[in-house]
Amino acid sequence: MRTIPIPVDVSKLHITCAKAARPRLVSKETGEIKRDRDGNTMYEVTLLIEDSNGRMELVKVSVTPEPPISPGEEVVPVGMVGYVWEQGDRWGISYRAQSFTPAAAAYGAGADR
Repeated sequence: MRTIPIPVDVSKLHITCAKAARPRLVSKETGEIKRDRDGNTMYEVTLLIEDSNGRMELVKVSVTPEPPISPGEEVVPVGMVGYVWEQGDRWGISYRAQSFTPAAAAYGAGADR
């Protein structure tokens, strides 16, 4: 299966960092850390994403380098894309972002989205 990045429009989403960045593992058994093409450590951030209808979902997003964000902080993923994956009978969507910006800086303090 060919993986084509699908851009994610985050402009109408309310996104909060739910869990701080941590190195992404290739294998829990060996503790091997996942790296990108350039050999940089990939990090995984867990986000709480809420849409305009109030539906919420926890989503894990990969990023390099480690983003300077903390749990509870409202953020905006920059360049977020999704990739459909399939393994046997299982499939899903994995997400990756180029970086994260604090929501206040991205939208201006007190601005509506």
